[in-house]
Amino acid sequence: MCEMSEEYRESAPKGPPPPRLGTGDQKCVKCKEGLPVVVIRAGDAFCRDCFKALYVHKFRAMLGKSRLIFPGEKVLLAWSGGPSSSSMVWQVLEGLSRDSAKRLRFVPGVVYIDEGAACGQSPEDRARTLAEVKLALQTTGFPWHAVALEEVFSLPPSALRCSAQEAAGTEGAYKAAVDSFLQQQHALGTNGVERQSQHCAQDPQSPTGPPTTAQTQALSRLFDSVKTLTAKEELLQTLRTHLILHVARNHGYSKVMTGDSCTRLAVKLMTSLALGRGAFLAWDTGFSDERHGDVVVVRPMREHTLKEVAFYNRLFAVPSVCTPALDTKAPEKASIHRLMEAFILRLQAQFPSTVSTVYRTSEKLVKAPRAGCAAGPRCLLCMCTLDVDTADSATAFGAQTSHLPQMQTPVTQARGAAGPCCCAGMGGAPGCCKREEPRAQVMEQLCYGCRVNMKDLPSLELLPPYILSEAQLRSQRATAEQEIREYLLGDSEDEAGTGES
Repeated sequence: MCEMSEEYRESAPKGPPPPRLGTGDQKCVKCKEGLPVVVIRAGDAFCRDCFKALYVHKFRAMLGKSRLIFPGEKVLLAWSGGPSSSSMVWQVLEGLSRDSAKRLRFVPGVVYIDEGAACGQSPEDRARTLAEVKLALQTTGFPWHAVALEEVFSLPPSALRCSAQEAAGTEGAYKAAVDSFLQQQHALGTNGVERQSQHCAQDPQSPTGPPTTAQTQALSRLFDSVKTLTAKEELLQTLRTHLILHVARNHGYSKVMTGDSCTRLAVKLMTSLALGRGAFLAWDTGFSDERHGDVVVVRPMREHTLKEVAFYNRLFAVPSVCTPALDTKAPEKASIHRLMEAFILRLQAQFPSTVSTVYRTSEKLVKAPRAGCAAGPRCLLCMCTLDVDTADSATAFGAQTSHLPQMQTPVTQARGAAGPCCCAGMGGAPGCCKREEPRAQVMEQLCYGCRVNMKDLPSLELLPPYILSEAQLRSQRATAEQEIREYLLGDSEDEAGTGES
């Protein structure tokens, strides 16, 4: 039996501690010859050349094994100025160089979204940051597009519509595209790639002028009205995605590359679970995201951890531009995003396999709807399929849906009772979509996660006009379809009428 007087701690070893191996005694785990300069994991020390080869191989393998990007295809690189997206642009720049062993065959372009107004930057700071961004983008030689976030107030409603997606290319189609690209380059000469890239770089840019004061004030009012930092970050990500997709469609890009790293995706997975977006994890964290139809979002940096990115940028002098974000200097519990990031990074410091475990779990997620659930309407903001059962009031989504008809305010009711229906002259039924409360009209077209975030926005009238216009168009279309469906005979009624005759 145990006794109180027993001593369980081991006695400290006597004598001096064993000497630690110096860097001169270690060798690279890959080549066994070079001196290590980077320790990625415990016991994995790499020399400079082997670390670069490993880093480049991860990027190339992620693009090569998917064969999603065809030769000659236009790809838009979403660059935020941060370390991960800067490293992605650097990898593409080196992959297109003449010294590269296996040269990349797509045609890149870069887009930068100026989010200074949403983050509370002064006009002087924004101008200084934009000057640094333009200088960094011009050194790449790629066609670039610097767009202010205020441009979302001039987007058309078509930005929220999913265009028809092209059929996925087979193995034979990819090989045929490679042969066609090689023949085209052979016809252009040995410097065909350089000529093509120079031609794209000399294409007339259509840079939008500085945002108007009204747009900047509208964006500031929108973000100032949001109650929580969590909802602000989700809203910023949504508007940024819509603007990037609009730029890609206007300039003929069919793919968009983002610099989401392995660590960032692990944090995003846990954050999405906490925000009620578990049904869309495969799209939010997978390599490819086809929810937008004609433009596919790919994440080629998803095999690189933030530690590897930081080491690579430091060793090879990858330029980046530091800009403040919404959560800069925010406390740990200011938002779900900050809390999950601190939680994952703290676990990673104690248990080095935390990020890889969460990341490998996300790889097993399958992009498939629920059994017996056909492709239905899409969320107005995130554009994911509404894979929810609105009829089940026992679920949180069903409970929210059942309360939407009760969201009509007394002002809206009085306004509707005072004037005639706007569709009365066109045969519209009473209570048409234009009498519906705008908040209920928008909320009923959102998924559960977006609906929870919009609860922290007191007035949806502050949203950009393209969102409200698309919500109204969808509501009108749904009302018209319902009225037409009432005049159609069902199979049972048709059979009954045939039997009586």
